[in-house]
Amino acid sequence: MKTASKPKTKTPKVLVIDVGGTNVKMLATGQKEPRKYPSGPTMTPRKMVHLVKNSTRDWEYDCVSLGFPGPIINEHPLREPHNLGCGWVGFAFGKAFGCPVRILNDAAMQALGSYKGGRMLFLGLGTGLGSAMIVDGTLQPMELAHLIYKNGKTYEDYLGLRGMKRLGKKKWRKHVSKVTTKLKEALDADYVVLGGGNSKLLKTLPSGARLGSNEHAFLGGFRMWEKS
Repeated sequence: MKTASKPKTKTPKVLVIDVGGTNVKMLATGQKEPRKYPSGPTMTPRKMVHLVKNSTRDWEYDCVSLGFPGPIINEHPLREPHNLGCGWVGFAFGKAFGCPVRILNDAAMQALGSYKGGRMLFLGLGTGLGSAMIVDGTLQPMELAHLIYKNGKTYEDYLGLRGMKRLGKKKWRKHVSKVTTKLKEALDADYVVLGGGNSKLLKTLPSGARLGSNEHAFLGGFRMWEKS
């Protein structure tokens, strides 16, 4: 007697959107080249959705993964982002896109795409400072950016774009190395991934750290819809 086989579930086509303080980047399943457009302090969620839908009219997708530059609770922004316009808290993303939407902190999404097992700390060097940790496959977004680091200023004040402009690249690199080593030891991480757009400006890496890639944010977005 033959056993009835379970029907195969269709793998959804995913549109991944990485919302940053400088650019909005997007890539869909089956596409090779991401598209990006400037963001900044005038970028509201309504404007972002309009921009993305117009920019991806020729792409097919069933659902959306959205990387957001701020803390997320129950797949919704907890507070307004520092480097974008307002209106993100309480915005109905699923209704606006007309399909299921999963939202994750942008650093956590890039961390998810960068993970290779064990205890990994991710630091995103971009307009601000993103952070996340994955321990044995369990993702934990973190908000280290606004903790006090030195002289009454935060980690983001030193490692974010403002810090680079204030300190200069040479001193900024020294602080990146110092903070990376400090946090790796404090959090007992096996390794640290340094991602974000400004990570490419680093000349040397601290022990136990490796460079990430902005492309890993897209991989993380695709992984958000995988069953395992």
